[in-house]
Amino acid sequence: MATITLQIPDSLDEYQNDTVRFIAAKLYESGKLSLGQAATMAGLSKRTFAELPGDYGVFLHNYPVSEILSDAERI
Repeated sequence: MATITLQIPDSLDEYQNDTVRFIAAKLYESGKLSLGQAATMAGLSKRTFAELPGDYGVFLHNYPVSEILSDAERI
């Protein structure tokens, strides 16, 4: 795994863990990371991380609306 250094303003220093978790959640949402990879990035277990994305407006199960509508039509 690569390492990246992110400089954040001093005003956000106390939110460092939250910032990393937010980025991990967004990378998971975009499909760039698996649940396990995002959990590792956030420094959490999969189970703990699975409870986290909702705090950032990210759904654990990324199921496109178009597919939901298509499934609904088939039912």
